[in-house]
Amino acid sequence: MSQSLLRACQYHDCMPPYLHQTLLLDADDTLWENNIYFERAIAAFISFLDHKRHSPAEVRQSLNQAEHESIAAMGYGLASFTHSLITCFRRLSEREVSTADEEKICSFARSIADQSIELMPGVSDLLPQLAARHRLILMTKGARDEQADKLERSGLAQYFSAIEIVPEKKPEVYREVVLRHHCEPRATWMIGNSPKSDINPALAAGLHAVFVVHKDTWVLEHAELTTAPAGQKLLEIKHFLQLAEYF
Repeated sequence: MSQSLLRACQYHDCMPPYLHQTLLLDADDTLWENNIYFERAIAAFISFLDHKRHSPAEVRQSLNQAEHESIAAMGYGLASFTHSLITCFRRLSEREVSTADEEKICSFARSIADQSIELMPGVSDLLPQLAARHRLILMTKGARDEQADKLERSGLAQYFSAIEIVPEKKPEVYREVVLRHHCEPRATWMIGNSPKSDINPALAAGLHAVFVVHKDTWVLEHAELTTAPAGQKLLEIKHFLQLAEYF
């Protein structure tokens, strides 16, 4: 969206088509960068493993499987990710895994927690405007303490009327949130970058959705976008600022 168009919307010279809605906003990779730091940690891990028989792609496949298992047992978050790295290393390492190896692997995960919050372009400018026109609810999944800490460090908490940190985003979870906050489904939108967690289950729950494309969305969040059912809407945008055209 051009700066001139954004300024026009700010001064109500052009009104977005959907006013007075409830917007459920994803956090990681929608409001701020997240997966790029995991990708850097994974690249460091693969380099450290330095496997002689398995290619980096094959090591990544093994790590993806370990992450599936860890998430099922432990949920999301850095503890689960660390467990996945150690599990993968133990399965593939051609030497006995030492305490020093485990400490080095843990350091890759810790490097993620040390990252400052990098807001996506346009978020700091547009979110206050959205909050003035709509009810905003943060709808994120993951480890509660980690997500709450990122929200606090982001400086964005003031714009949300409610915070929902859930273990998993499924249609029934969206329905529970809608009931808890007395949302009207046909005036409620889920906005996020993950087809698997943000878009498809929200549509299945009877909500509208906005898919915000992110080139570094986590591979385990990839899925084919479903078609919006009759009476529901699915929008696809390339940048967060484009929300001003609709909201």
